Amino acid sequence: MQLATFLLTLEDYMLPCLNKKLFGIDCPGCGLQRSIVLFFKGDFSAAFDMYPAIFTLIPLVMFAFASQFIRFRFDTHIKMALGILSGSIIIVNYILKMTHLTH
Repeated sequence: MQLATFLLTLEDYMLPCLNKKLFGIDCPGCGLQRSIVLFFKGDFSAAFDMYPAIFTLIPLVMFAFASQFIRFRFDTHIKMALGILSGSIIIVNYILKMTHLTH
């Protein structure tokens, strides 16, 4: 199976946002699944528009995974910095989305 076909079938199985279904408003994680699919399809601009923290979350996850097998100098500091940066981007984006400044 080709990667593009696999990613298209992934879109059929995305989880709905429970917060949006119950309360009618987006949660801070809304758009992450679609952003990941867009990122792996190579549509980086659309991935960023969908969920700007994607470009800090992917390195954070990759680094956290790699640090389980490889010892890095200052790995705790790097993980904390990427985590704080990702969290900040998520919060700012969510505030902007909720105040309708981004759309």
